[in-house]
This record gives sequence, C-alpha cells and structure tokens, in this order.
Amino acid sequence: MQPTKPPDRRRDLFGGVGEVLVWDLLGADAAPPFTAILRCELAPGGHVGRHVQQAFPEIVVGLGGVGEAKIGGIAHRLAVGDVVYLPLGEVLELRNLGPEAPLHYLIVKAREAPR
Repeated sequence: MQPTKPPDRRRDLFGGVGEVLVWDLLGADAAPPFTAILRCELAPGGHVGRHVQQAFPEIVVGLGGVGEAKIGGIAHRLAVGDVVYLPLGEVLELRNLGPEAPLHYLIVKAREAPR
C-alpha cells in the first residue's frame, strides 16, 4: 500500500519531542481484523511519549533508522526488520536513537480474536 495523500504532521506526540509524520495506509478501507495500518517517520532525536494502548493491540515494525520501543518500561531495539508486540492496555514509548536520520516504522492495529 502506498500513501495517496500527504502525511498527518504531529508534534510532541503524547508529551514527546519532535515531529512525527503519519501516513494512514488503510484509511476507510475495511480489512478485518485490522483497524489501522500507519506508516510513521519520527524526526532525528525525537521521541513519542508514554501512552496506553486503549482500543486495540498492535505490532510495531522497524522499517529504517535505529530506535527503541519501551513496552511496560522494558526497552526493545527497533531497527529494520525488528517487530515488537504491544498488548492491549500496555504502555508504549518510542525513541529515535539516530541523531541525524529519521526512524521509520509501521504500526499495525488489529482486533483481538474472540476467545
């Protein structure tokens, strides 16, 4: 899926620092069980502040650059090919560890399977 419109520009997301560009790759298209697919670019040295996943669990996939995803206070590397799972109700914080290059990542949210 390629973005068809300009990204949503967000600053200091969830009390973080720096700009995050967000492309909504799913948009209004239905693709159950997925609820959102977001391609993101976090500015060099930036971070997305701590926030709780309140609606859907998600995975974060590293696409480029070097960063860190903290889940429940535990740091996980986020670079090309790294995948981090974020359960519903858990706390996430993202940090770009690259001083000169943006951190590129994909967020995929999905409904939990019925039990």
